[in-house]
Amino acid sequence: MEGAAAPLLAARGEEEVVEGRRRGGGGGATSAQTLGNVVVSIVGTGVLGLPYAFRTAGWVAGSLGVAAAGCATLYCMLLLVDCRDKLEEKESEETYHGHYTYGDLGEKCFGTIGRCLTELLILVSQAGGSVAYLIFIGQNLHSVFSQLMSPAAFIFAILLPVQIALSFIRSLSSLSPFSIFADVCNVLAMAIVIKEDLQLFDHPFANRSAFNGLWAIPFTFGVAVFCFEGFSMTLALESSMAERRKFRWVLSQAVVGIIIVYACFGVCGYLAYGEATKDIITLNLPNSWSSAAVKVGLCIALVFTFPVMMHPIHEIVEERFQSSGCFQKLSHKVRGAEWVGLHSSRIVMVTILSVVASFIPAFGSFISFVGSTVCALLSFVLPTIFHLSIVGSSMSPWRRWVDYGFLLFGLGFAGYGLITALFSH
Repeated sequence: MEGAAAPLLAARGEEEVVEGRRRGGGGGATSAQTLGNVVVSIVGTGVLGLPYAFRTAGWVAGSLGVAAAGCATLYCMLLLVDCRDKLEEKESEETYHGHYTYGDLGEKCFGTIGRCLTELLILVSQAGGSVAYLIFIGQNLHSVFSQLMSPAAFIFAILLPVQIALSFIRSLSSLSPFSIFADVCNVLAMAIVIKEDLQLFDHPFANRSAFNGLWAIPFTFGVAVFCFEGFSMTLALESSMAERRKFRWVLSQAVVGIIIVYACFGVCGYLAYGEATKDIITLNLPNSWSSAAVKVGLCIALVFTFPVMMHPIHEIVEERFQSSGCFQKLSHKVRGAEWVGLHSSRIVMVTILSVVASFIPAFGSFISFVGSTVCALLSFVLPTIFHLSIVGSSMSPWRRWVDYGFLLFGLGFAGYGLITALFSH
């Protein structure tokens, strides 16, 4: 799932593209800025569930799963850039509008149905990430204030009223400091976990499984795909670069670096806590003031970045509302109806996701399910379909077979994740 700052970066990327096109060039971001933006758009709270995934699969299998998920994600991200480049070649200077979104590619390939399907998957993916935020906050607050109430009670009594109030904020820029704070807290949480890990190391590989069987790998791969999800940002980040030809190299550097960090963090967490590793690694931390401060700080930051995660959902829902004939007639007839209707839709969406989060007991299983279903479709299936449709006629046979391989793998993995979720209980 993409990081909390991803919608902010998307908006900023679009502004840079518009300004760049006005000047007659690309965006204004340097390679270093783009590298940082890629990392921020990918890394989120899902990383704190990686040690549990390594416990499930084993430390060797987990590392290989993270590496495979990262490499597959990188390949499919580059397919989107290829699609954009091919469309740019086909269109004249007058008709090319300079910035394609994921939904635009869907519309180019399959018309309105393609756009609607792509936006629906993005909406469900963002909803899954938002639910994961609520679960994470509820369980971490419960670990610090266990005497007060249950995780579900924290969600309804504290998070829901606050999120309803924050849903009325429409300016993403006003929330950007909290997104930065959330990323800082993520890094602090990882640092404290690694520090605790090093202190607990005695015989680190004793009683630690390297490989826990074939059937544990899909779970770990699903968590890893969730942690790498950032596809809706790919084209915006590429278009925001001043030297767009360097984007592939910059993206490759970022993904390789993230793979290394994810693998090291997952291994360290599992080696330190072994079979006691929990699905949110911060729940394994001791009841010290530093651990509690990081947990509470991370929760506060995520409370204020939750509206950022919800922003794409609100945009899609409100756009559908505003295009509805009934809604338009009501808005013209009744003064203030539009404001009430749009804000009511925000309240309803936040409430629905809060209810869903309160009924999900396991953070790790949930992010694996989202990663192996919705994120797999967004990460592997759609990019390969778009690539075969837009670039297919000029591709070599082996490249076409590679694309078909990723397409079949994505469909199979998504089907496996859905069947496992339906029949596992």
